[in-house]
Amino acid sequence: MIDNLSWVTAYPEILLLVMACVIALLDLGVKSPLRGATYVLTLLTLGVVALLQGYYASSGETIMGWGGMVVSDPMGNWLKCFAALAMMVTLVYGRAYAGARDMLRGGELFTLGLFALLGMFVMISGHNFLVIYLGLELLTLSSYALVALRRDDVQATEAAMKYFVLGALASGFLLYGMSMVYGATGSLDLAEVMKAIAGGEATLKGSAQVLTLGLVFLVAGLAFKLGVVPFHMWVPDVYHGAPTAVTLMIGGAPKLAAFAIVVRLLVEGLQPLAFDWQQMLAVLSVMSLLVGNFAAIAQANLKRMLAFSTIAQMGFMLLGLLAGVVQGDASNMANAYGSSMFYVVTYVLTTLGTFGVILLLSRSGFESENISDLAGLNQRSPLYAGVMAVCMFSLAGVPPLVGFYAKLSVLQALLASSDSFYIGLAVFAVLMSLVGAFYYLRLVKVMYFDAPTQTAAIVAGADVRSVLTINGALVLVLGIVPGGLMALCAQAVSSLFV
Repeated sequence: MIDNLSWVTAYPEILLLVMACVIALLDLGVKSPLRGATYVLTLLTLGVVALLQGYYASSGETIMGWGGMVVSDPMGNWLKCFAALAMMVTLVYGRAYAGARDMLRGGELFTLGLFALLGMFVMISGHNFLVIYLGLELLTLSSYALVALRRDDVQATEAAMKYFVLGALASGFLLYGMSMVYGATGSLDLAEVMKAIAGGEATLKGSAQVLTLGLVFLVAGLAFKLGVVPFHMWVPDVYHGAPTAVTLMIGGAPKLAAFAIVVRLLVEGLQPLAFDWQQMLAVLSVMSLLVGNFAAIAQANLKRMLAFSTIAQMGFMLLGLLAGVVQGDASNMANAYGSSMFYVVTYVLTTLGTFGVILLLSRSGFESENISDLAGLNQRSPLYAGVMAVCMFSLAGVPPLVGFYAKLSVLQALLASSDSFYIGLAVFAVLMSLVGAFYYLRLVKVMYFDAPTQTAAIVAGADVRSVLTINGALVLVLGIVPGGLMALCAQAVSSLFV
């Protein structure tokens, strides 16, 4: 069961686990208020892990290990590489913010960040219901602790409680769904589950009704993790209440892991039921685009606005997952799921830049979390206003930025189906994008045309300045030449169907 190949599939996770424990121990001797040594060691660890995952991914090999419970494939490896880089950028942006708010009394921000990333890695690599669930629990338990890291802050504590209660409910949904699918198919292994379902009544161990009910609970649990309507209640409250550095930790890299488990469970495990789950995802997507975009318009708080924006963006991403199997024809799968992967990767890149600017503008005793706090930013710092404007235009889907091509690739996948229902969904998505453009462009107007309300100098370390500049440049450059990343996502997803 455990051969040499099994160890190869788990080397990055083993390295991450060992280094998380080492950093937790070494941090006990660190006296610096900004945890300099812990910070550098964490970034080095994340850099090495990202390089290792990139090397695995570029080899293009798919390796099954640990008795088929873990898979190392190009899609998973690229998502893990991007997740490690996203966590790295998050810690660069969030360190000064956390230090000013007494969140670095110990190195918990760094060690919990590494354990959360380990949870994402296990989720992405899992090819078995229980492995995926274990990864999910490691990520969510680390996230609950991170949200509550400012122990003396009432808002953060309240957000952590809401997140914990609703997160436990969603985990219950997911586990209940998995147990029902196991009861109907007699296996926890995704490949075996798919075989049992594809064989119909002859190969199922339980009734088809139990299987369908299990699917409903699975989709409900996944919808919560993505934060789509009607399982979105936690998103605005947690985004608003959590310290901004932790908000980015929850709103960035975990979206990549959430996308991965949706593909693993629904595409690799339950593809024969695509007709059923695509209908559910269509309802979730339409409601998310409606509620997310219209609710965001009413927000004066920047973090709440971005929370509702996230709901709408995840709804748009789900549209790509709808168009994989059309009336029993699976020929559009690689194109559709590749477009969704491209969308979620570019969304995370843009979110990092957006929150990077918000973290930069926050200082000791002041949270830059209202839209009015960005008034006149262009007069205070043209560079940071430019990065924020590029990110907003990208989220709105304005060419030639990467967000435009992300939306275009999803719409193209819908139109490629040549089905009137999907073409109608594409038209609806475009109309909702127009609504969304209002609140993104409103922020640009506030930065460039309103008088500044803050006069304090914007102080940023060289690491934050350089990373933020690269982040903004990537949103622009990947929009001008999106072909490389698009091809990478398409190739990574097509490896699932070889």
